[in-house]
Amino acid sequence: MVSKEALFEQLASLIASAHQLHYEMTKDLPMDDITPLQYEILEFLSVKQPITLSQLSECKGISMPNTSREIKKLTDKGLCEKIDDAGDRRKQYVRLSASGEARMAESFTHMKQLFLQRVEGVQDAELTQMSEAIGVLRATVLRD
Repeated sequence: MVSKEALFEQLASLIASAHQLHYEMTKDLPMDDITPLQYEILEFLSVKQPITLSQLSECKGISMPNTSREIKKLTDKGLCEKIDDAGDRRKQYVRLSASGEARMAESFTHMKQLFLQRVEGVQDAELTQMSEAIGVLRATVLRD
């Protein structure tokens, strides 16, 4: 039986490794006219959208003024768009535009190729274990 403290240490190590893996998978992406922070926002929107500015600010650890400024820049570049909440006019959501979706599809294609290289030769049973472990983490710790 593993202690919760030991499990936490494993999780902390996993998070650090995931950050390193993310860096390695994105370092060669062409950024063209966007900053690394703007890319992070687009990447986040590609998996969690639509989302409010305050949710984005909180999740990414960016101040509300900076979040608003970066979303405006991304909107001006045609990569995301704001949509009004039908039930509350004060509330706005942000989502990727069609151009933003296309750009992120290219990024994920690049990352998928790198991932497939990493798991080449991994047996089906291990891939199944990996998928199940991710499912357990999402359901318990990440609460997705």
